[in-house]
Amino acid sequence: MKIAIFGSCVSRDTCEFIPESEVVSYVARQSVTSLYSPHGTEGVDVSGLDSPFQRRMVLSDLKGDGLRRVTQNADDLDLVLIDLVDERRGYWLWPNGTTMTNSLEIEACGAGAAAERQGARLVEFGTDEHFAAWKRGFDTLIDGLRKLNVWDRTVLLNIEWAGALDGAPHPRGDLLSQLGRRWRKLQRGIREAIRRLSSGGTVMQAWEYLRVVKPTEAEEFADRATHANLDYLRYRKLAAQSVRWVITRSSEQVRIAPHHKWGPEPFHYRDQDYRSIGDSLYTLLNCQEQKRSP
Repeated sequence: MKIAIFGSCVSRDTCEFIPESEVVSYVARQSVTSLYSPHGTEGVDVSGLDSPFQRRMVLSDLKGDGLRRVTQNADDLDLVLIDLVDERRGYWLWPNGTTMTNSLEIEACGAGAAAERQGARLVEFGTDEHFAAWKRGFDTLIDGLRKLNVWDRTVLLNIEWAGALDGAPHPRGDLLSQLGRRWRKLQRGIREAIRRLSSGGTVMQAWEYLRVVKPTEAEEFADRATHANLDYLRYRKLAAQSVRWVITRSSEQVRIAPHHKWGPEPFHYRDQDYRSIGDSLYTLLNCQEQKRSP
């Protein structure tokens, strides 16, 4: 099965659990806004990126050739996967209207800071301005897939961010749960304040630790997932209406893999989650093949 991806590791990692699959094109680290308003490579220094893959993805974003790359050899494709994770960091907008995805790589090599010095500003994900630009870019992507007759082989992976680590229950937002979290936070603060006093700290230092208690890793993941899933709602709704097929998983159905090869993140899932998504894809494709068979 030959697969092209316009998305992130969510799609790429899923493919590892699809039998006899081959990723023939992988377009990552790109917002769909780059499909119609790419900034170009002039004046953007990416020499600080050591990884050939990272440089290739960033340069592709700057050139705006993601649609061409994902649809090359379109006649041979069995499946096109789309996910929206790489939209999460927004994009840089220059005064002339050109854009550059604000990927981690762009930040790491200093291109984002350089863009700001050149007069560009960051358009943050979830804002009305970002959504309007994203909609135009997503329409460009879908129109291109239709023209090349691969729209009917395109699947949106509509997977919410996981709010809990593997083995933990999904966080609830009811009043009792919120009160429990505040109580645990207070207990952590008291313990830390006592330790500071015992080790010779001042009362003011102890009070500061009691006043400002950092969230746990699990709480940070839960908060990030909650906020991201709310911000993504209208994006996912529009995307789901624009593609032929959609595979959905709610935040309650997935979990963060604590030992994921790319590190724990709300969009780095367990093997069993990827396997479940892959099984759904395989079933979907088999059903469509049977319908086409005489």
